[in-house]
Amino acid sequence: MPTALITGVTGQDGSYLAEFLLARGYRVVGMVRRTSTINFHRIAHIQDKIELVPGDLSDQISLIRILEEYKPDEVYNLAAQSFVQTSWNQPVFTGDVTALGVTRVLDAIRIVDPAIRLYQASSSEMFGKVVEVPQKETTPFYPRSPYGVAKVYGHWITVNYRESYDLHATSGILFNHESPRRGLEFVTRKITHQAARIKLGLVGELRLGNLDARRDWGFAGDYVRAMWLMLQRDTPEDYVIATGETHSVEQFLDVAFGHLDMDWREYVVQDERFMRPAEVDLLVGDPSKAGRDLGWEPAVSFVELVKMMVDADLKLIRNGEIAV
Repeated sequence: MPTALITGVTGQDGSYLAEFLLARGYRVVGMVRRTSTINFHRIAHIQDKIELVPGDLSDQISLIRILEEYKPDEVYNLAAQSFVQTSWNQPVFTGDVTALGVTRVLDAIRIVDPAIRLYQASSSEMFGKVVEVPQKETTPFYPRSPYGVAKVYGHWITVNYRESYDLHATSGILFNHESPRRGLEFVTRKITHQAARIKLGLVGELRLGNLDARRDWGFAGDYVRAMWLMLQRDTPEDYVIATGETHSVEQFLDVAFGHLDMDWREYVVQDERFMRPAEVDLLVGDPSKAGRDLGWEPAVSFVELVKMMVDADLKLIRNGEIAV
């Protein structure tokens, strides 16, 4: 039975990845950070099947201890301060966790067992002010937020350790991937949850920032499969994981509200508070390398994804459950 360690196991990607690995017979160890509000809701249905251990990307000793005790074959580093808007308000914290945290993971692996295979979660936000369309593995980075800058550091330190210490370390440059488990702070989930509340008469409006921003949106459940496939290859390489399609926030609103037989224009108000200091206008990935090398392609379409999220939020609200 192979053992996998997932940092950020309580997040959207961590929960889907844990499910995926359990279905393949893995022993799954999830690292959780001690906070004042520990929330295991995304993994509640599988919590008895995984081993949760305390640790922190800011604490090198805890990482070394976990690797020594659980001896994982694979490490998936999904933990980060991952909300772009927050990175403007907490740039130093974002840099410490999202950037330097990667170095601590890599160095812990180098010290404890260089044979451990590492997946590092890179991000399309590294491309930022894009210099070519679509973006692929060789596209230069031009990040436009502290989060994007931190992810660039994490990406290049992974490359550096791979080449310097012969580690099997791979970065997946994942474009936006969503699901019903997405946090409410992200625009996609904010839209689907508020649209459901408006439909049920609980609120009367939805406030958003830039409606023209375009993103390559896929389903998180599809994307964790790509993470696993990367670590099964003999040679570590970096891959763009995306749908190859781009859609605007307006188009997301069209599908979400249209699914509920509503016109979003009657409810959406643009609010300067939700505008980024430096906006990323267009992101669309070229996943052809992942298709060739990994045999990976997305299974859930953009429209299916939006409808899935709207339906899940409707059910959540009708059942009186608290959304997070």
